[in-house]
Amino acid sequence: MTRRIPVLPALLSVALFAGAVSGAWAQPAAPKAQAPALVTSCGQSPGPLKLTVFLKKLGIAYDYKADATVKDLASKKYGTLIIVTGASLKGMGAAGVSMKDELARTAALIDAAKKGGVLLVGAHIEGMARRSQGAEAGDNSDEQSIDAVCPRSQALLIRKDGDEDGRFTAIARKQNIPMIAFEKNLEIEGVLKTLFGR
Repeated sequence: MTRRIPVLPALLSVALFAGAVSGAWAQPAAPKAQAPALVTSCGQSPGPLKLTVFLKKLGIAYDYKADATVKDLASKKYGTLIIVTGASLKGMGAAGVSMKDELARTAALIDAAKKGGVLLVGAHIEGMARRSQGAEAGDNSDEQSIDAVCPRSQALLIRKDGDEDGRFTAIARKQNIPMIAFEKNLEIEGVLKTLFGR
């Protein structure tokens, strides 16, 4: 005797499973990044240096410039701009810049990238430690950095523990931006492989 499985419930089960895997949100496909990449931060945090370790390991051409400006993109050299969010008061102090300066520099970079057809990737790879722990009372520079970069990005690379409050997921859903999430920094290599099609 052949057992017949009702089609509708079966399809519904598949749909529910897919929804659970994707967080009940049909993300758009992540765009393919092109090398060379220009890597910088919005807030002079050390995050970009962690990212460049894996870019180098994978043989993906890149330049890291803590103070990258529109002039760097004017060379038409870069296919991808990766901006790591998260502010460091210590880093900004050493560079002699304020958060206001960083936000202005970042906004100009993003405008130039979009005008020049350079893929913009927003990354937050230091978890909740960069967002909240150690911040002085009234200091919201980390959140300003996120607001400046993530909603305008074409792809997001996010360490999951930095999204405990759903901050990045909400941005990705609202702006329909593909978000690649990972658990630990060691997984960044695989994330970059996927992003750059390696």
